[in-house]
Amino acid sequence: MYGVLVACLVMRSVFIVTWVYPWLRALCYTSLGIFMLGFLLWNIDNIFCDSLRTSRQMLPPGVGVLTQFHAWWHIFTGLGSYLHILLSMQIRSTYLKYRPKVKFLCGVWPTLHIEPQKTS
Repeated sequence: MYGVLVACLVMRSVFIVTWVYPWLRALCYTSLGIFMLGFLLWNIDNIFCDSLRTSRQMLPPGVGVLTQFHAWWHIFTGLGSYLHILLSMQIRSTYLKYRPKVKFLCGVWPTLHIEPQKTS
């Protein structure tokens, strides 16, 4: 059921950034790409779990941590979901005639600032 819901969100978002708000394509495809990278790593971890576990024991502890693809799944899907929420908020606030602006905390982390509607 979760996969069906994600697929519906993806199709809705692609439609919106293709036909309604094309200037939001970069944010949409970035969130989708990061989410899919996490999904790919999770599947690699599921398929090659035994061999990854064996190779992890031969690697130094700091490097072995990087092969914990299930953990990377949580990080990347969390970031992809956050970016999609940011996209949804930007779409909604634009539709309501507010003036959303993406700003970056410390030049890295995107946040959305919504300015009030212009009064005529």
